[in-house]
Amino acid sequence: MDQQMSMNVRIKLSVMMFLQYMMLPVWWIPLAAYLDNVGLGERTALVLSTQALGCLASPLVGMFADRHFASQRVLVVLNAVSGVLLLVAAQTTVGIVVFIALLLAMLAYMPTWGLTSAISMTHAPAEKFPQIRVFGSIGWVAAGIFSLVAYVFRAKIDGTNIVFYCGAAVSFVGAAFAMTLPHTPPPAKGQKASIVDVLGLRAFSLFKYPDFSLYVIASILVTVGFSIYWSFFSLYLKDKGVTLMTFTQNLGQAVEILLMLVVPIAIARIGLKWAMVVGLIAQLVRYGALLIGEAVGAEMAPAYIAILVHGLIFGFFFVGGQIYVDRRAPKEMRAQAQGFMFLATFGVGLLIGNFLWAWVIGVYTVDGVRNWQPIWLWTTLVSALVLVLFAVAFRDTTQSVAAAEVEAAEAKEQAAG
Repeated sequence: MDQQMSMNVRIKLSVMMFLQYMMLPVWWIPLAAYLDNVGLGERTALVLSTQALGCLASPLVGMFADRHFASQRVLVVLNAVSGVLLLVAAQTTVGIVVFIALLLAMLAYMPTWGLTSAISMTHAPAEKFPQIRVFGSIGWVAAGIFSLVAYVFRAKIDGTNIVFYCGAAVSFVGAAFAMTLPHTPPPAKGQKASIVDVLGLRAFSLFKYPDFSLYVIASILVTVGFSIYWSFFSLYLKDKGVTLMTFTQNLGQAVEILLMLVVPIAIARIGLKWAMVVGLIAQLVRYGALLIGEAVGAEMAPAYIAILVHGLIFGFFFVGGQIYVDRRAPKEMRAQAQGFMFLATFGVGLLIGNFLWAWVIGVYTVDGVRNWQPIWLWTTLVSALVLVLFAVAFRDTTQSVAAAEVEAAEAKEQAAG
């Protein structure tokens, strides 16, 4: 009975990840191209910053989940609110209204990444997390398959406001499904809270660990480099004449599905630090390939290399980092800690990157024609710098904590058997 219940919980957590990570790419990946199509190209950096700004709410939402409300109930509300605001964005092409609607939608949506990670790691060992998180990658790929099917049936979606309706629909389904998730009560409920707790800033106490401080700095820098692919790659694909942007870019998530399952094996074999280094090497390969491709006048081959290494970057560095944060943070602070790291990466790092690369792209754009070779040169240099910094300076001091948790989980499984 216990094993059946455990399997039911795991299935629910997997479906949760599938829906949560499907609801974003259906509209986010083609967003830059959509803004360009409706005459809001000059506002692209501002609108794309909504995702980064949305991460500002992550630690605060984590605090509510840690201290006041069951996490699955918080998830229901956030998904429903996000869906409503995407419907608002679909109704207008007025720049300021689009910005406000998407900003509020992201303030609701972005905290769900940390929240779903915390829910998963509450009901499953952290080392098993990649096997659950992989369904988020499957959901991301499903968004691309949907756009391909629509294209086959001659329904134009990419570059239109229809993508917002698709995102809203998945958000409402995600909200409904969250009602069925296992109960995840606030672990610190009833504990005395200071103003630091009220603002969701308790995670800042983790900076007392030198390895955590370095990890945060490196993660922000990694995301600055990562952001040009995340936010602006649809412009590059558009310049290359690609029409199926969502499907093409989602090929990276298709590979990620397989690679995500390798992450626990890699961590066990080479350690968490070096698994994350593999992700950084992949990011260097991404931009190096694009740089070389532009230098020799190649067509789409470098773009496919850049897309296909996405799973290595995201699975090994970012998901590996979530495992590191779960090990480092105390149990009563894990939702806040996960939320804080999404604030640092997809908040601060993405925000800096969006405006930085928008400026760089503008510098190398003449008469509406973008010169991508010097742009990829800068991203390659940034990626090389972060790789060296992290590989040389980072020390993972959480291994003993992880070993103790694994032993406890194995002992629990043996006792249940």
